[in-house]
Amino acid sequence: MSTRAADLITLGLRIRHFRAERGFTLDQLGERVGMAGSQLSLIENGRRSPKLSTLQDIATAVDVELTDLLKNEAPNTRAALEIELERAQRNPLYGALGLPRVKMTKGMPMAALESLLGLHRELARRASEAIATPEEARRANTELRERMREQDNFMPDIEQLAEDRVRASGHVSGALTHREVSVMAEQLGFNLIYVNDLPGSTRSVTDLVNHRIYLPPASIPGGHGLRSMALQAMGHRLLGHERPSSYAEFLWQRLQINYFAAACLMPQAASVAFLAQAKRERELSVEDFRDAFGVTHEAAALRLTNLATSHLDMPLHFLRVTGDGALQKGYENDDLPLPADVTGSIEGQFVCKQWSARSAFTHTNRTTEFYQYTDTPAGTFWCATQTGATDAGEFSISVGVPFVQAKWFRGRETTQRAVSRCPDESCCRRPASEVSSRWAGRAWPSARLHAHVLSPLPSGTFPGVDDTEVYEFLEAHAAE
Repeated sequence: MSTRAADLITLGLRIRHFRAERGFTLDQLGERVGMAGSQLSLIENGRRSPKLSTLQDIATAVDVELTDLLKNEAPNTRAALEIELERAQRNPLYGALGLPRVKMTKGMPMAALESLLGLHRELARRASEAIATPEEARRANTELRERMREQDNFMPDIEQLAEDRVRASGHVSGALTHREVSVMAEQLGFNLIYVNDLPGSTRSVTDLVNHRIYLPPASIPGGHGLRSMALQAMGHRLLGHERPSSYAEFLWQRLQINYFAAACLMPQAASVAFLAQAKRERELSVEDFRDAFGVTHEAAALRLTNLATSHLDMPLHFLRVTGDGALQKGYENDDLPLPADVTGSIEGQFVCKQWSARSAFTHTNRTTEFYQYTDTPAGTFWCATQTGATDAGEFSISVGVPFVQAKWFRGRETTQRAVSRCPDESCCRRPASEVSSRWAGRAWPSARLHAHVLSPLPSGTFPGVDDTEVYEFLEAHAAE
């Protein structure tokens, strides 16, 4: 239902509330404002938008200020329930059932009202659960990736918002400090609280009542991620996010807060100046960019994708690949042919074994970036790859550009070169014919099934978050 329709319902209930308080019938109030009782009834039921002059007459007749009449909040608990039920009954989700609307009357018991609302809430919950499937997630991810590709992975409005907030914190240059992040939170009216018992399904929890942002312990080694998580939580507030109504909206909000956090940690003006100077010196390097702003290698690589095309006139690609070759994250606007399934989804697809994103795992010295040129059916690409490891296993982070752009990067002089024929399966997806003939029918591997392939995504108020854990967590901390 539109915001305008919701506002009319609230306005109508406020008029009815004040009319009842004064003991007027519809006809009696209508007589005082020069309107038929039937017309006034349409206004009270949210079916007609009154003129401002009519509202002023009604406010005078019921002896309240016009501002009181126009407040966008329910006048009492029952009215709040009636508004919620009316909105639910106007929702297309309910309309699709073909059932009649329940007319709310003054004599309807509160228990009946609450039962009806319970049914609508459960209907909405089940609909959200049906949406949040792996198929929906892949489709939403694909659409979002294409959307960002069209705008070169650059969001100017969020860039400006981040610049303003960072400047207001007193930050001048270098890495954004934990203290400056705390100041940014305080300027929004929030305190950062570090706790050991955050719900396992969350990265942070924001208490909108007591104005607290709960984060993991500050003793995390390096603490780089804590600044980002705090900034992401602030991003929700600054960007005016509401509860997501779909998995696609959830992903869009998450992308926005991640972008905001990155734009704060690596502000546009300072980052572009740093990168432009490195380009002039033909010394562009994700390693240097990372170290200059005190962030992770992955954060610096992703931030480069935001700024390279829009400010350095340079198309590029980014890959995060697991140790077994599965693509976890990917972006390109340089026409690198990323592996994709029939739906266009790239997540979980295996990249070519010849790409540096995989060959870097076999490199002897893995403390610095690994450089490689790769000839592909779409042209030759230069890549810089850094490997790392988490509890979940190894991964690699790659940033690459077409051959003509390699001249701006450190590592361009590498002699490491490979040839990839993918998506031709004879490149690395199909065994040699003599090996295949030797083992066909003589091997029986037991496949490892990833549970998330079959399971629907968790479907709380926010996808992937356990509402029960979050609410119990807030209850435990609210009294502190």
